[in-house]
Amino acid sequence: MSDIVIHAVTAVLYAGLALHMWNTRWRAPTPGAGLRAWERGAIFAALVLHAACLVSPLVAADVPRIGFAFALSSMLWLAVFFYWVESFIIDLEALQPIILGLAAAAAPLTLLFPGRAPLSTAPGFWLHLTLVVLSSGILTVAMLHAVLTALVERLLHRAHGDNSAAPGGVLPAPLAKLPPLLTMERLLFLLIGLGFALLTLTLITGMTLSESLFGHALRFTHETLFAVIAWIVFGVLLAGRLVYGWRGRVAMRWALAGFLMVLLAGVGSRFVLEVILGRS
Repeated sequence: MSDIVIHAVTAVLYAGLALHMWNTRWRAPTPGAGLRAWERGAIFAALVLHAACLVSPLVAADVPRIGFAFALSSMLWLAVFFYWVESFIIDLEALQPIILGLAAAAAPLTLLFPGRAPLSTAPGFWLHLTLVVLSSGILTVAMLHAVLTALVERLLHRAHGDNSAAPGGVLPAPLAKLPPLLTMERLLFLLIGLGFALLTLTLITGMTLSESLFGHALRFTHETLFAVIAWIVFGVLLAGRLVYGWRGRVAMRWALAGFLMVLLAGVGSRFVLEVILGRS
């Protein structure tokens, strides 16, 4: 099967699943909870095809090609994978159309924008790349959880403020099936903590790689700058949660700011260099 066919089938499968989830979970909710067996199998099949799309630019040529498209697509692959695993534990139907739709848009990008050869293919580079993918993917999932948690909290506050409205009646069916708000918040900060730890390791391996390639640990690049700012933002958020009990809108704003920095570090700066400026 050619690369074009694999990328096309992956995008169509993701898009079809996103549309199906929208119709059956949001537009006209069907009875029952969780993913059906065939839905779970279809998502897993999309993950396998998507993985093939990501591996192709790494093995199809003598020199692997990596760029902003690979970074974005791998982030979404990992986000779908974590969502698929989480679906065995908790019901996250509210996220299905969003995360699958984003994956549908990201899957074909490695074919359209193959990227450029990296400066090094030493083992240290592959370790650093793996940590980049893991940290950004987990923080993507955390961001989606943050949005979902903030939305539920806002709707519940609005319901309690309206004495004529029953709290349960203001939540759409997929949101009403979510775990309790405190459980969602604990899961959110667990994901942020894990992402922060991986981001820390990403910066350490990046400095080690930079030292071996350029003779100094830190190079002043946009990617490095945004990554360090993201690390500081998430560190402050976790400290604020531990010391002051930050939650709700305050936590949401810090999480959004941190994720934006991660996105700019891993995708935005590379997009500007590769697509707009035409540089490696």
